[in-house]
Amino acid sequence: MRWIEAAAAVALIGLTALPAAAAERREPPSCAAIRFRPIPSGLSDGVQDAGIYKSRFGRIDVKANVKAGAAQSYFVEINGTKLAARAVLPKAAATCAKVKRLSAPGKPLEPCSGDALTVLITHSGDKRYFLLYAHSGRTWRYCSGGAG
Repeated sequence: MRWIEAAAAVALIGLTALPAAAAERREPPSCAAIRFRPIPSGLSDGVQDAGIYKSRFGRIDVKANVKAGAAQSYFVEINGTKLAARAVLPKAAATCAKVKRLSAPGKPLEPCSGDALTVLITHSGDKRYFLLYAHSGRTWRYCSGGAG
């Protein structure tokens, strides 16, 4: 009879700790990088989707302005809204870029184009910051960044 009470007590402790552990896992990562491919040539002019990433935390769309069948410049939309560029980004953005082996955010690359794209996501306080990088040659260049 005592072993049943002891097993019930252990199970009760485990069940009360379970929601706390589940809540901790629901937090978004403090630093993440999502890679996208550029659009193929020959698409019609206008804004075209280069890639979409959906999670329980939101939706990231990488889009391209296309002219004469070629991508002229890429940009990011967060939950359907174009990311407004910010001149000043938190120090956490540079730290996250270093961890992900990307260049520190500095002067934006204009126009933003390359043979691969990465969206860097970092948190500072209660805000999420998204930075777009383009790969060209052997380097990743910072294109734009802002809070979403």
